[in-house]
Parts: sequence; C-alpha cells; structure tokens
Amino acid sequence: MSDPRFDVVGLGNAIVDVLTRTEDAFLADQGLDKGAMTLVDQERSRQIYDKVGPATECSGGSAANTIAVLAGLGGRAAFMGRVRDDELGRIFAHDIRAMGVRYETPPAADGPDTANCLVLVSPDAERTMLTYLGASVHFGPGDLEPEVIRDARVTYLEGYLWDPPAAKEAFRAAAREAHAAGREVALSLSDPFCVDRHRDDFLHLIEGEVDILFANEDEILSLYQVETFDAALQQVRGHCKVAALTRSEKGSVVVAGDEVHVIDAAAVDQVKDTTGAGDAYAAGFLYGHTQGHDLATCARIGGVCAARVISAMGARPDDDLRPAVEDVLRP
Repeated sequence: MSDPRFDVVGLGNAIVDVLTRTEDAFLADQGLDKGAMTLVDQERSRQIYDKVGPATECSGGSAANTIAVLAGLGGRAAFMGRVRDDELGRIFAHDIRAMGVRYETPPAADGPDTANCLVLVSPDAERTMLTYLGASVHFGPGDLEPEVIRDARVTYLEGYLWDPPAAKEAFRAAAREAHAAGREVALSLSDPFCVDRHRDDFLHLIEGEVDILFANEDEILSLYQVETFDAALQQVRGHCKVAALTRSEKGSVVVAGDEVHVIDAAAVDQVKDTTGAGDAYAAGFLYGHTQGHDLATCARIGGVCAARVISAMGARPDDDLRPAVEDVLRP
C-alpha cells in the first residue's frame, strides 16, 4: 500500500460560525431563550443576522472543527462538506483552507444558503446559538472525492450529518472506498439525540463499517440503552477495532479488544466553554493514531487538546497546541 497524501479526511456539516456580542435586552426583544441552541429556518437566520452588530466569522461544524485542530497539530488534512456560492460559503472555504486543510467541494449554484450558527455572546459570556443547517444537509454521493478518500489513512464521519438520506448514501460510499483501499473509517456519534434517532443505523455501522468510534458517556449509554458506563463498555468491546470514550472530568477510556486504557483528564485552570471539546479530543487522538503512537498516548494527546479548547471561548483553541502535545510525547 502506498503512503497516503492525507492523514485524515473529514465529512460533515460545513457551517460558518458567526460570533457577536449582544445584550440581554436584544435576546429578550427577539424572543430568544438565553443559553440555548435552537435550529432556525433561513428566514429567521437572515432576520437575526441582519440585526446583530459587528461579528467574527469562521468555518465551523463538528467534523470541520476536528479537521482544523488536526491540521493545526501538523496533520495532513482534507474536508468535504457542502456550501452555497454565497458570501458565507466563500468565508468557509477561505477560512478552512487558510488553516492548511484541503477543501475542494464545489459550492452549490442554487438552493439553500450556506449553513451558519449565530453565536450571540452575552456580557456574562453566556452563549445563545441559532443554527441554520442550509446547504450543508444536502451533501450527497456526488460531493465525494473518491481519490481523496482512498488517499487518506482515516476517513472521519460526523454523526450530525446522518439525518438526510443522501448523506447516509455518501457516508456508506465513503466507507466502502476507504476499506477497498485498505484505509480506516472513524465515526463520531456527535450527540445523544442523534443516537436516539438513528440507533439501529449506528449499531449497524459500528459493527460492520467503522474501525474507530468516538463517543462521550451520554452517547454510548444511549447507543446501548444501558444504565452504567461499564455496561456500555462491555457492549462496545469487539464491535469495532477501537472505541475512544470521553467522560468529561473523568478523562477517557479506550478499548480495543482485550486492551483497555483509562486515561485521566488533562489539568484545566478554568473551564470557560465546553463547546468543541469532543471535536478537539478526536483531532488529537487521530493525530496520534496516524503518526503511529499507541492508543494510550493517542488518548492523552486528545485529552490535552480538549483541555485547551475548554480553557477558551469557542470551539477551537486560541493558541498553538503543538507545545502541549510535545510535552505528552516527551519521554
């Protein structure tokens, strides 16, 4: 097998995060539930966007966050996700490419606007989010680049994108391409609500098409409909090559056949925002995995990345993670 061009290619929702500061009075005036995440339609998204003040816009979405953090660590990364040929679509493409990620999915010429998440930050740092999924959920098999999938060590799939039928077809096609080329497939369960909606599909994927599973404690309990983490751990054992399970302040547990690693959480001075912690953990783990490190080391790298993300506002770290990872790798 030839040496691949990419360490990881991610498939997921292509979303532009729009962060802006606002007052509680604005939230009340717009009838918004402070601190909540709400799905909105295109009209409502445009209405609020037009009323907010100066904003910072950057590429986002769960898998895109993972791929961006991995690229920041020095990994060779690519991403596939659908945008519209509009202003936010151009922002997404420019931003993720500027991070060193290969992104060549052609923008849609018509249809819904580029997906966006309006993040309204109150004076007390509380975040109220309005998410419009737009063009991202129309990702389908025609958006795949089979040659890139065959040329990546790992193809990483985002559970959030499992709702639309075309995306399911794309995921299954991508998994077939990856395995036919002797590569690995990873899946993030993304959210307990995703698991509740797609439990049977996810179980089938995990047992037959996924090599590396990422899930937090709530997600893995929901998947197997059990009451305790230990019961879920016994269920997932043997269903895929590797399961990396995060447990917030309890750290993470990695299971691979008879091999089990319990890893403490990395130290954090102050938790400012837990958004993106799981995405960053997956990035660190996959970076370590594709660089040939053992599973315990991969989990430690993932934990360090997650700790740095929750120490700052936003879904991505605000500084260079490589020195922290080098500390993990230092003998």
